Amino acid sequence: MAEREFSDSSSSSGSISSSSSSGGHTMDKSITLPPDEIFRNLENAKRFAIDIGGSLTKLAYYSNVQHKVAKVRSFEHGTEASSDKLYEISVQEEVTPRLHFIKFENAYIETCLDFIRDHLVNTGTKVIKATGGGAHKFTELIERKLGLRVDKEDEMTCLIRGCNFVLRNIPHEAFVYAKHADSEFRFQTTNPDIFPYLLVNIGSGVSIVKVESEDKFERIGGSSIGGGTFWGLGALLTKTKRFDELLQLASKGQHASVDMLVKDIYGGSYGSLGLTGDLIASSFGKSATADKAFSKEDMAKSLLHMISNDIGQLACLYAKLHNLTRVYFGGFFIRGHPVTMHTITYSINFFTKGEVQALFLRHEGYLGAIGAFLKGAEEDNPNQYSWGENYAGSSGLMSVSPDMNPMQRARSGTFPFDMLEMDRLERQLVNLPLLQDPSSYIPDTMDLAEDAVAREYWLSCFEEALDGVVKRAVASQPDIPEAIERAEKFRQKYRHKLQTLRHQPFAYGSLTVRSLLDTREHCLNEFNFPDPYSKIKQRENDMATKYYQKAVSSLDQLSWEQRQFALVRGVLAGNVFDWGAKAVSDVLESDPEFGFEQAKQQLEERPWLIDSYDQWLERLKGPPHKCALFFVDNSGVDIILGVIPFVRELLSRGTEVVLASNSGPALNDVTNGELQILTERIAAMDPVIQAALREDRLTLVQSGSSSPCLDLSRLDKVLAMVVRERQTDLVIIEGMGRAIHTNYYAMLSCESLKMAVIKNSWLADRLGGKLFSVVFKYEVPAGKITGQDSAPSTPL
Repeated sequence: MAEREFSDSSSSSGSISSSSSSGGHTMDKSITLPPDEIFRNLENAKRFAIDIGGSLTKLAYYSNVQHKVAKVRSFEHGTEASSDKLYEISVQEEVTPRLHFIKFENAYIETCLDFIRDHLVNTGTKVIKATGGGAHKFTELIERKLGLRVDKEDEMTCLIRGCNFVLRNIPHEAFVYAKHADSEFRFQTTNPDIFPYLLVNIGSGVSIVKVESEDKFERIGGSSIGGGTFWGLGALLTKTKRFDELLQLASKGQHASVDMLVKDIYGGSYGSLGLTGDLIASSFGKSATADKAFSKEDMAKSLLHMISNDIGQLACLYAKLHNLTRVYFGGFFIRGHPVTMHTITYSINFFTKGEVQALFLRHEGYLGAIGAFLKGAEEDNPNQYSWGENYAGSSGLMSVSPDMNPMQRARSGTFPFDMLEMDRLERQLVNLPLLQDPSSYIPDTMDLAEDAVAREYWLSCFEEALDGVVKRAVASQPDIPEAIERAEKFRQKYRHKLQTLRHQPFAYGSLTVRSLLDTREHCLNEFNFPDPYSKIKQRENDMATKYYQKAVSSLDQLSWEQRQFALVRGVLAGNVFDWGAKAVSDVLESDPEFGFEQAKQQLEERPWLIDSYDQWLERLKGPPHKCALFFVDNSGVDIILGVIPFVRELLSRGTEVVLASNSGPALNDVTNGELQILTERIAAMDPVIQAALREDRLTLVQSGSSSPCLDLSRLDKVLAMVVRERQTDLVIIEGMGRAIHTNYYAMLSCESLKMAVIKNSWLADRLGGKLFSVVFKYEVPAGKITGQDSAPSTPL
């Protein structure tokens, strides 16, 4: 994002409001909408789409976001500067395409349109794509306010396109709702092949759509008994006119007071038919014979069950008829309400005996707007790119307690699904071809939403580390006075994110250490701190390079067996140099003399916490691997004195090597740009590396990631292609973020080696170890004969 003034969120110039009076009393509907927080980057908006429903408006627009990136450039050999530094660092401006999606109540549509019109600058666009039932009603208003021609799109087509987009681009988009579980939201791993699926859209009525591909879908059924039925009958029964108030009543009701149950007829269960006593035999059955009046709450609950059970059974029948196991529910009736999600879930579980799960979507409310936008952007072919959620600008999935209606949630700042931002990624992302089962692969080792102890520890850990991150960010830009102000804004935003996650762990999908790290990186980038560790990496790379030849010479003097152990120990010692671990950063800041040899002394002696070194050594006595894919970690000592000598040995054995490094910066992890320069300099000193590069036996490829962790289901498509072409038969994953926080349990179809040093006392204790315990995990897939068994895993 380009440098600019950051407006105060309380600024009157950035707010919109409306008010209405009823019965002589004014209901305040003011919402503060600072442009930096809601309609972000509106001045660079290029294309618009809008989805107007019965009560909510969803606006979508595309913008080019200017932001700073750190670039490295090698010094020319022979120059005076090159004798001291390997490369120079520069900060440049780049542009990233971003999709913005905003949701607000229809009551605010006119003032929101005024706000947008007043902040548009040279958009160049003449048309706004529109969908939804309200598109016809508000066409004249939109055209008059924005001066754009409204081009209406088919609602169902937009809905399907939007659904495909979020399933393809947002991990943990789909979830199962479990009301009484420790974690209400159980996010699902999205199958790489998202088709086919069943979409049950519950609006006024019900439409059931079978989706087979991006452009092939058909409405295979439906019902006139849907959300409108619940609302209409509910209004007649309870005299309650607002949909959300009706749900609020239902959440407090007892349906058994109104419904006739099996036990009311048979005195208990009907065993021969498998019917339990608590099963509803007749909805509203008791109202025909009882003389008493029924409460509004009980009638609303009975009605909700009746509608949900009918929809659930219909969905199950169509799913079975078309042999579909993935059934997504959406529409106005769902809208993130726990009470509706719970009743639909119960119904699906009952009718399918657990064989089909009711799946809901985090961004279900945005599907129409996303689809309409995609229709208007076809010339840019947005589906040819991969997109990623920008946590810094997305409000996430918030609490939708039925005790708080949408107006109250808006006032309290907890209105659900307020904003979603998606950034276009430079690389198209795909699965690692060597995943044993991509559909069941889960990157993260621990789900903090389901582990309260771990959640509290890690949230506190990241909050306590915040001062250090702010200090590092400011230090990375010493000549820019306003860096202090931006760093403080970063602190406020990230702390707010942590507070949100403490109360709503499910806000951005599964809560993990990876998501906490990635959210922090997004927030740093938001305030123009693209690489706070760039100068530290530069200094450590320069220093480690000077010791490379001595380190390699010492290794070459050892016997073969001694060298293998020394190489592994070198990788582990190098992995200690991790500025993301407080136990290490404190040492590195207080003791500048702490180096490679001192790190070796910190390592635990064998046997290690996870120790399959003996199996690995025996494997090395066999034939060489054809190609090894090595996911590297830190700059400096780690990559230069640990990883490169290890890679050198693999090359000498006749194994080709692919080094995969981050596409963008994260902590002190080495980036592909930095690694290219480092490898070139090392090749000038080492004929083994030089020959491997020349003969294309050593290849450097971007991973497609800018995270300290690793998601093997979202890797650069070029990397996946190289892995296939080289017939890779060994994957090496290094570091705590990539091999422990993620991928600890990852199952691959080839041999794998996971190496890490545990640099966090709490995690070490959870694993049964201590600070600087070693994980050396060599695994062989079942059925593959190598002569050795791999070591068992220790559960986290």
